[in-house]
Amino acid sequence: MLKRLGAPAVALVVMLSGLVWASPAGSTGIFAAAQAPSPPLGGVNIDATPGPGATAAGADREIEQARELHAKVVRIEIPWAVFEPRQQGQLSQTALAYTDQLTSDATAAGLKVIMFIDGTPCWASSAPAPVLSGCVPEAGGQAHAWPPTDPADYASFVAFLAQRYASSLAAIEIWNEPDQANQVYFDGPNKPQQYAALLRSAYTAVKLVNPNLPVLAGSLVGSNGVFLRALYAAGIKGYYDGLAVHFYTLTLAALRAMHEVQLANGDDKPMWLDEFGWTSCYPQHKIQEEQGCVTPQIQARNLSDMFRSLARTPYVSSVVSFKLQDTSGEQFGVLSYAGKRKPAFSALASVLASPFGAPSPVTLALRRHGRSVVASGSGPVGDYMQLEAFKGGLLRYHALFTLDRFDRYSITLPSVLGTRGLRVRVYQYWAGIGRAAQKRI
Repeated sequence: MLKRLGAPAVALVVMLSGLVWASPAGSTGIFAAAQAPSPPLGGVNIDATPGPGATAAGADREIEQARELHAKVVRIEIPWAVFEPRQQGQLSQTALAYTDQLTSDATAAGLKVIMFIDGTPCWASSAPAPVLSGCVPEAGGQAHAWPPTDPADYASFVAFLAQRYASSLAAIEIWNEPDQANQVYFDGPNKPQQYAALLRSAYTAVKLVNPNLPVLAGSLVGSNGVFLRALYAAGIKGYYDGLAVHFYTLTLAALRAMHEVQLANGDDKPMWLDEFGWTSCYPQHKIQEEQGCVTPQIQARNLSDMFRSLARTPYVSSVVSFKLQDTSGEQFGVLSYAGKRKPAFSALASVLASPFGAPSPVTLALRRHGRSVVASGSGPVGDYMQLEAFKGGLLRYHALFTLDRFDRYSITLPSVLGTRGLRVRVYQYWAGIGRAAQKRI
C-alpha cells in the first residue's frame, strides 16, 4: 500500500449553454457494452509475505479466507532482499519454505498467485555509498528501494520464481510503483529508463523458463500517462503481457484515461487493476494513507460497485482489491485488525462469486431553494458525473462533477434557469446515459 492523493471533495466544472452538448462517446456506456466471455480475474491482496513473523499457520489462514471470499487470485509481495540477502544464489531456506507452503495452499484452494518482486538486496543495490553504508540485509531500508546495479541479477531471481512456482502463478509483476514520488519503492534518477531496463531483462529471463506466464509491467499509480509515455520512449513495448495499475481515486476514470494513452501508443495489452480500495476509517479519521476515509458500509458498497462496473470491460484482465485484513495503521481490509469480518467481506464474497450485475443506480432529487433549484442524490463510485438541465427542450446548463466520499452530490443550479419547467438528467460517464436518473420540476 502506498501513499496516494486523497479522494477529492465534490468538484464542479459548470457552464450555461444554448448549444447542443456532446454526450460522451458511446452514450450507453461501458455497462451496456457487449458482455466479455468471462469477467476479469477477481481477487484480493494478502499480507502473506516471507519475513520476520511469517508463519505457515498464517499463510494457511489467509489462503483459506481468500477461498471463502470466492477469490480466483491472490497478490503477494516477494521481497528479493529477504530471499537473497547475502549474495546471488544463496537463498533463504526459511523464505522458500514459507512461499512453498503458501503456493501449495493456494493451489489446493483453487487460487492462482500474482507475485510482485521488489526490494534490492544490499549486495546488488545501486544506492549511493552513503545510503548503501547503512544497508542491513533483510531488514529493509532505503538502499533496498534503489534498482540493482545490474538488471540481470534481478532477472535471474525472477526467473527462478517463475520456474519454481510455475503451476501456481497467475502472473509475475515487475517491481512495485516505480512512478511513486515518495521514493519509498523505486529510488534514484532516470526512473523510466531504469525501470525499462529492469523490465526488459526480467521479461526475457522469465520467457526462457516459462513462456506462457504473463509478465506484468508498470505497477503504476499515476493515471496522467506521463510516466507510461516515458516508458514507451524507453523501449518497453514487446516486453510485457499486461499493464499493472494501482488506482485508488476515480478508479474507472483513471482506467479509461490510461487505456487511451495505451491506444495512442499502439499498445493493446490488457490492464491488471491489482490494487485499489477504500479505507473504512470514518469517523475516527478523515484521511488515511492520503485517501479519504469512508464508513464500513460505503466501503462494502464501493467494492461491489467497482467489480460490477468492470465485469464487462474487455481491456481489464484482473481486478484485485486491497486488501484482505486491516493493519494497525490502515483499514483498507475486508477483515478488521482483530480478524472480524466487516460489511465489505460479505459484499466482496458476493460479487466475486457473481460479478455480473448492475452497480448502484444514480439517484436524483430536485427541490426549490429560493430562486434556484438544488439537484442532489448519489451514484456509483469511480468516475466523473454529468448533470444536464434542459428548458423548453433545449440544453441550457451542464456540470461535470465528482461525488463526495460518501458517493453523494448536491448542486445548486443557476438562478437564471428559474425554478419551473426544468428537466434534469444525471449520469455517470462509465455507465452512460442509458443509466441516467431524470426528474422534472
